[in-house]
Amino acid sequence: MTKNIMLKISELPAALLRVLMLGLLLGASSCAELSHDDHEDANVNYPCAYVVNGYGNTISVIRLSDTTVSATLSLHGAMYPHHIAYDSVRKILAVAITGMDLSGGHDHSGESVDGLKIMILDAVTGRVVKEIPCKGMPHNATFVRNGSELWFGEADSVRSTVRVYSTANWTALKSIVVGGGLSEVTVSADGTRVFATNTKDSSVTVIDPELYSVLATVPVGATPVGAWPAANGFMYVDNERSRSVTEIDVKTATVRRTIDCGFMPAYVLYTPTKELWVTDATDGRIVWFTDSGTEWQKAGEIVTGLQAHALAMNGAGTLVYCTNQGASTVSVIDIARHTVVATVAVGRQPNGIVIRE
Repeated sequence: MTKNIMLKISELPAALLRVLMLGLLLGASSCAELSHDDHEDANVNYPCAYVVNGYGNTISVIRLSDTTVSATLSLHGAMYPHHIAYDSVRKILAVAITGMDLSGGHDHSGESVDGLKIMILDAVTGRVVKEIPCKGMPHNATFVRNGSELWFGEADSVRSTVRVYSTANWTALKSIVVGGGLSEVTVSADGTRVFATNTKDSSVTVIDPELYSVLATVPVGATPVGAWPAANGFMYVDNERSRSVTEIDVKTATVRRTIDCGFMPAYVLYTPTKELWVTDATDGRIVWFTDSGTEWQKAGEIVTGLQAHALAMNGAGTLVYCTNQGASTVSVIDIARHTVVATVAVGRQPNGIVIRE
């Protein structure tokens, strides 16, 4: 029977055979696509670090208990994801899709590109639950007011906008106009102020999240990217072109001091040991500073990996996780000993990182 069927197929006209083959190929393609979309849930139900792979367009999940990559979450073709935030109440992640490689600096943050959006993922399953399209480049998104709101920026070379969305139903609530080339939108450690960093204007806009109103615009160094929160009541702004860090008092919205780094800073973290840790992408290291009472003084450095970038600290305040964009790794550092205790290989060009415990 099989032989007869094969003979009959071989006797078919060539044109008909091509049609049949095309149908088989399309059918196989459709089956493969269905299988890809119907992927198995990640089931991330343990303390972990979520690492955004900017060039790999994925999220690596590092299990904190054994410092291994336990899962990889797909961003379904989104180009150049950047920073990431986690809401512990709703167990969701917010990832900014920039559409542009920012690993070399942020001078072009006001340019318009395609595919700009904020992606909301279920932190346990890894599934995409919402996408919010953006008119300008978003560098990050942050959860405000106990996670009931999501704030993010849309960069413009002259007048950027901070958008506010409800996380209950994902409706737009407010729009707040800030300065040129907006990069990061961050929240003070006590949650009382939101800071929008205007990269092209060399300033930081301070916003009251209760009233959605601008309280002040603070001049800082050249090409500021992010105002990073600290438990000591200050925000620390990394000024790329000025190669400095500006210290802003949260309550008064005024500059207290400026730290001359001597290198291009990428991220700033304040530790429980009352040190400032600043990443140096050029030399692949973290430089830490101590407060003499009048100024921040360099106290030491930790070699991590090529293009050291973002920092995240565990809840106990004992470990810091540093993404190394050029090395495609994450360094795990013991805060008290200033020593790298583990190096984890992740996806290509890791940048944003957030800890879930």
